[in-house]
Amino acid sequence: MTVEVQLKINSDPRLKSFIRENPIWYKRLNRNPDLFRYFVNDMKDKYKLKPSDRLNKALNNISMLQAFLDVLR
Repeated sequence: MTVEVQLKINSDPRLKSFIRENPIWYKRLNRNPDLFRYFVNDMKDKYKLKPSDRLNKALNNISMLQAFLDVLR
């Protein structure tokens, strides 16, 4: 793994924990450091950090709040 990729991973705690949970990425990044963006995308998919996931979470919170208010009526 290149020093540049190592620095990127060590600078972000989420990337660091993700690579520890998924050690296959050590092998993939050692063989091809250009896969770093796929590594980041995989991390975002697993930790649900994509914009669509955030929107779904907000919509779920709103619907839960609406259901709670309906119960209080």
